[in-house]
Amino acid sequence: MSPHKKNLITKFLIWKYKHLTSQQFIYIVSIIIGLLSGLAAVTLKNLTHLIQETFEAGVVHTYHEAFYFIFPLIGLLLTLLMIKYVIKHRVSHGIPSTLHAISKKKGIMERYKIYSSILTAPITVGFGGSVGLEGPTVATSAAIGSNVSRVFHLNRSTRTLLIGAAAAAAMSSIFKAPIAAIVFAIEIFSLDLTLVSLIPLLLSSISAILTSYFFLGGNTVLRFELSDAFTLMDTAYYVILGISCGLISVYFSKVYFVIGDFFAKYTNPYKRLLIGGIGLGIIVYFIPPLFGEGFKTINNLLNDNVAAVFGQNYFNMVTENTWWIILFLLGLVAFKVVATSITFGAGGVGGVFAPTLFTGSVTGYVFALIFNTLNISGHQLSSSNFALVGMAGLMAGVLHAPLTAIFLIAEITSGHELFIPLMITAAISYLITKKYIPFNIYAAELAKKGELMTHDKDKNVLMLMDIDKVIETNFISLLPEMKLGYVAKEAVAKSSRNNFPVVNEKNEYLGVLLLDDIRGIMFDQSLYDSVTVQELMQNSKGIIDYEKDSMKKIMKKFQDSGAWNLPVVKNGVYMGFISKSRLLTAYRRKLIEVTN
Repeated sequence: MSPHKKNLITKFLIWKYKHLTSQQFIYIVSIIIGLLSGLAAVTLKNLTHLIQETFEAGVVHTYHEAFYFIFPLIGLLLTLLMIKYVIKHRVSHGIPSTLHAISKKKGIMERYKIYSSILTAPITVGFGGSVGLEGPTVATSAAIGSNVSRVFHLNRSTRTLLIGAAAAAAMSSIFKAPIAAIVFAIEIFSLDLTLVSLIPLLLSSISAILTSYFFLGGNTVLRFELSDAFTLMDTAYYVILGISCGLISVYFSKVYFVIGDFFAKYTNPYKRLLIGGIGLGIIVYFIPPLFGEGFKTINNLLNDNVAAVFGQNYFNMVTENTWWIILFLLGLVAFKVVATSITFGAGGVGGVFAPTLFTGSVTGYVFALIFNTLNISGHQLSSSNFALVGMAGLMAGVLHAPLTAIFLIAEITSGHELFIPLMITAAISYLITKKYIPFNIYAAELAKKGELMTHDKDKNVLMLMDIDKVIETNFISLLPEMKLGYVAKEAVAKSSRNNFPVVNEKNEYLGVLLLDDIRGIMFDQSLYDSVTVQELMQNSKGIIDYEKDSMKKIMKKFQDSGAWNLPVVKNGVYMGFISKSRLLTAYRRKLIEVTN
C-alpha cells in the first residue's frame, strides 16, 4: 500500500474514532461489503452466461453437438492455465477455504482470492463444467469481507462476523432470498445468532439484494409460482421423499469423496486434466442437461416441462413412454454427481450448491412421476411441488443445512404453503445423511484435521489456540550416556525446571529424567561416574505429536495420563514441553477472546 493511501486511511480512522461508535462503523462496513459482494455475484453470473451462450447457443447449435465433448476439456485447460500463469496461486474450493481461513488463519484471506474465482469459475462453468457459481461467489465475497476488515484494522471476531455477512450477501444476491442467506451464513459458518451479529448480516444481505435488483432486475435463477396447495394426503409421500433424499444425499457424498480421492492420487495436474476432461466430455456429450450449472433443467421441472428436459438426449428421441422418461431422469440423478465430482477432480473451480439443487429437483420430480404412473391410490402428486421440496431434501442432506433449505425454498415460493412438507423432507433427509456422513462436503476435510468451526464454543476455543504459544523450550537436554555427576553440576544446578528431556545426537526424543528420580542419590558423589542417564530415565506418560495432535487431542492426553508436563516432538525430534498450567491459562485467555 502506498504511503498516500496509508495516510488517507489513518486520517479516516482518526475521524472514525471521534465521530462513530464501533457498532455504527461495523454497520456501515456491512453495507459496503454487501454492495461489493452483490457486484461480485453479478460479475460472476454475467461472465459465465456470456461464455455459455456464446459457445452453447452459437457454436453447438450452428455446427454440431460434438462440441459438448470438447468444451469441458477446453474449459478445464484454460482454468489450469489461468491459475498457473495469471493467478499464480492455488485456487481452493470456495466455502472450505473460507472455513479454513476462519478456523486456522484468524479470518485472514489473501488478496488474490478476491479475483481468483472471478477469473476461473466462469471459465469452468461456462465451458460446461458441471458445477455451480455459489461457492466461488461466497469465496470472493468472503475475501472482500476479510480484506476490508484488515484495511480498517478490525479485530478477529469482527472480521469473522463480516466474512459471514459477506457470505450472506453473496447468497442473497444470487437467489434474491435475504432471510435464507442469513440462515445460510449462520448454519454453514457457525456464527452466533445474537442481535449484535444479526444486524450486520441483515444490512449486508439487504445491500446485496438491492445491488442485484439494480443490475439484473427481478430475474431470479429459480422461477416458480405455486399452483398446487399442500394436502394432508401428501404427508406420507413427503416422508418417503425425505427418506429417498437422505439416501441420495449419502450417495452424492460418497461418490464425491471417492472420485476426489481417485484424482488426488495423480500429482501431475495435466494428467488429472486429461482424465477428467475426457470423462466429463463423454458424460456431457451423451447427457447434455449436465452441461454447466443446470438451472435451465431445474426451471423446466419446476414448471412441469419434462419434455424439454428429456428432449436433450443423445438420440434426440421423443417418446410418450413415461418409463423411458423416468429412466432418463434417474440417469440425471446418478451422473450429475459423477460429472460434478470429475469437474472438481480435474481442476475445475466451482461449487456444489447448484449440483445439489439440480439433483434434488430431479429426485423430487421423478419421485412424483413414478407414483403418478403407478397410480396406487388414485391420488395424483404435484410434480412441480415435489421437485421444489426435493431440492430442500438434498440441500438438507448433502450440505447439512436443513434450515437454509427450508427458508430458501419458502422464500422462492413467496409464501408458507409448503412449509410443512419442506420441514418433513428436510428433517428426515438430514437425519439419515448425518448418521452415515458426519460432516458435509464443505467441512469434511477440515473436520478430519480437527480444524472445523462449530457451534460448540469449547471445541472452537481449543481449535483456535496456537500450539506454538504454549510450548516451553527452557529445558536442558541430556544424552543417555551422560554421568550422574554431569547431570548434577551442569543440568540440575543450572536449571529451574524439574524435567530434563533425554535425546540422542540427532535430537530425537528418547525419554525424560525427572528431578524426583535422582533426588535420593544426587549428592552421593561415589555414584557420579558410574550411574548414567540411561539407567535413570523413564518413558513419558504421553507424547504430543506437533503435526498430528489437535488441541482437543492434547487436552485428552493430559486428562488420560494425569501428567503435568508432556513432551512435544515433530517427526520424532524433540521440540519442548507443554505444561498443564500453561495450557489451561492459554485456554482461559482464548475463551475470553472468543466470548467477547
